[in-house]
Amino acid sequence: MRKIITIGESVLDTMYRGRQPVKAFVGGRIACAAASLGVLGHPVAMVSECATDRVGDLIIDFLECHHVDTRSIDRFTDGTTPLAAIFTGDDGATTSIVNYGRYPADRFDVIWPRIDENDIVLFGSLYAIDTPQRERLFELVSYAAQRKAILIYLPGFQHGINFRITRVMPAILENLEIAHIVIAHERDLHDIFPGESAPEVFHNHIEYYGDTFLHIAPSLEVTMMRRELQLTSPASRPTANLLGWQAGFTAGLIDQLIKRDITHVDLNAIGQDAWHDIMAQARQLAERCAMADDNALDSNTQ
Repeated sequence: MRKIITIGESVLDTMYRGRQPVKAFVGGRIACAAASLGVLGHPVAMVSECATDRVGDLIIDFLECHHVDTRSIDRFTDGTTPLAAIFTGDDGATTSIVNYGRYPADRFDVIWPRIDENDIVLFGSLYAIDTPQRERLFELVSYAAQRKAILIYLPGFQHGINFRITRVMPAILENLEIAHIVIAHERDLHDIFPGESAPEVFHNHIEYYGDTFLHIAPSLEVTMMRRELQLTSPASRPTANLLGWQAGFTAGLIDQLIKRDITHVDLNAIGQDAWHDIMAQARQLAERCAMADDNALDSNTQ
């Protein structure tokens, strides 16, 4: 049975409206996508790190309740699990994010899960570009490529984290080179490649490697770009919950790749009709997750 390995941050988000906290939930597109995939019945493991504190326990409990294997999450003792305070306006849109947390000097001491041919590896966010976890993450991603797994990259990083994009650009380009599928929202492209449109980003930075690029517009219209094929899936119903929508869309795409038994050698042979259906199914799951309280399918979903 094909496995899914997800590599990303473990963070607890607390949402505020005005001065009042509204709710707390496990954040990150990758963690939330892993949770939905676990509910859908796929063998999925999370590679991450969090402290042995109460916040870390909440994250572990969330993942395990959603049937995610957490044995590859490093529980460090010298530090605190990351927290993000998300401030929103009256319309629910995010106005600012403040990040908290303290990591130990020796980080990301994880046990790598087994990776076999045609397993799917989902990676991205800050872990994929910033030291020290970047080096260890890329070791696993490179090994997965050698094992002929399908690599899916989510570029971008949470707002509220400030650093010069030029410092991490070599890592981003290296990730684009090794990935088979890249999924990015317009906001991610604006942060990484300011001034370049989605087609320009594809032609300038992705097309050379022969990858498949899925661009999510602000309207949630999704355009799939490949060298020989481009098609667009209609916009979804509006939502302020971009995290839940993107996590659900990513999980839906992976779910379809496995259900259709698409291997790494089949990726470039997926036809237009199949892509339309895959994107439609992924969009349906995205809309369900955007309406969920914790940005993932309910753990009791059958």
